Amino acid sequence: MPGTPSALTLEATPKAVAVTLTDDTLSVDLDDGRTIAVPIGWYPRLAYATADERANVQIAGAGYGLHWPELDEDIGVAGLLLGKKSTESASSFGRWLVRRQQVRS
Repeated sequence: MPGTPSALTLEATPKAVAVTLTDDTLSVDLDDGRTIAVPIGWYPRLAYATADERANVQIAGAGYGLHWPELDEDIGVAGLLLGKKSTESASSFGRWLVRRQQVRS
C-alpha cells in the first residue's frame, strides 16, 4: 500500500526513559507510557554478563538506543519494539567470549 511505512521510523519510535534488567528479562520504560520486556537470552552478551555489567547501561542516541560499554552491546528501541533478537553471529560471539575470559584470567 503506497505511503504505508513497512517499519518503525525514528520519528515514530518512542524513547527509552528507564531500563531494568533481571537474570532473565530486559525491560525498557518508554516515554509514551509503555514498558516493553524481552527475554535476556535474546542478547547473549547480556545473558553472559554479571549483574554489575548489566546495570551499567546508558540510554543513548537521545533515547533511541541502549548501550553497555563494558559489554560492547548496543540495542535500539525500534528493534525491541519489532521483536528483533541479536543478530550477532556465533563466531563473533565466540570471539567475544574468548576475549572476555582472557581479560578475566
